[in-house]
Amino acid sequence: IFKAFEIKNIIPTPDLLKQEFNVLNKQKLPDSIKKSKIDFKKAFEEFNSENGRHNNWTKSTFQKFESVKVHLSDFKSDLTFDYFDEKGINNYLLFLRDTKKMRNSTIIKQLGFLKWFLRWAHERGYNQNETYQKFKPKIKNVPKKVIFLTTEELKKLREFQIPEGKQHLERVRDVFLFCCYTGQRYSDVYNLKRSNVKKDHIEITTVKTSDSLFIDLNNNSRAILKKYENVNFEGDKVLPVISNQKMNDYIKDLAELAGIDEPVHETHFVGSKRVETVSPKYSLIGTHAGRRTFICYALSVG
Repeated sequence: IFKAFEIKNIIPTPDLLKQEFNVLNKQKLPDSIKKSKIDFKKAFEEFNSENGRHNNWTKSTFQKFESVKVHLSDFKSDLTFDYFDEKGINNYLLFLRDTKKMRNSTIIKQLGFLKWFLRWAHERGYNQNETYQKFKPKIKNVPKKVIFLTTEELKKLREFQIPEGKQHLERVRDVFLFCCYTGQRYSDVYNLKRSNVKKDHIEITTVKTSDSLFIDLNNNSRAILKKYENVNFEGDKVLPVISNQKMNDYIKDLAELAGIDEPVHETHFVGSKRVETVSPKYSLIGTHAGRRTFICYALSVG
């Protein structure tokens, strides 16, 4: 606190110092919050609304927390903040594992979402139960395998002759390759407009993180843009981007036809049970593999 005042070049009065101390230690809440009484479900609705507004949540993030709300409601319809002591949180995790059949990696994410909500509620005086802060269960997990295309696979996909009856895959391939050559997320390519495209680069503000980016165009990405420069798309968009779900399905079809079928071995845990799977690579490729491909290639060439 003294350091903060020193930087601002302020000599604090005793009252100002006390006020800053209370704010920092969250010992004094505003009267409007201190007097508030709110139940678990209403608090969760407020949490969604407030964080969605402040953090500019995307539609997919809202859907993610809507799923969290459903899981909590399915677990126990009359939840209270007091319920989530160590035993209560453990019961919830067992429910996610045994009833919802979730992998350990997904359970860890769900626990993170729950802790975020409980922490938010504690800061507003709704939740006096602080068990969540010290609750750190040992859950077996392995890092998820990063699926991306090698240089050879990218070339194979680019040069593959699409069959006569599958011409709809050509546009899907162009959009996916554009992701591979620029490192953009699906949401940013979907929203890419002609005004974003400059002579040698594109300028965007990302949907997910609101970062302002300048992305250099190379010969491959420039060629894809040129291919569609005289085609009019709705909303003055640059590329023929379809829905993410359909595009994911079509990318898998395209990769299978192109022979990108190397077996991929994956390991995950359900509780203490180790599960091994082997899948053809094409079945694991989606739009985000384009971004990963760009990143892995960039790292490999320094």
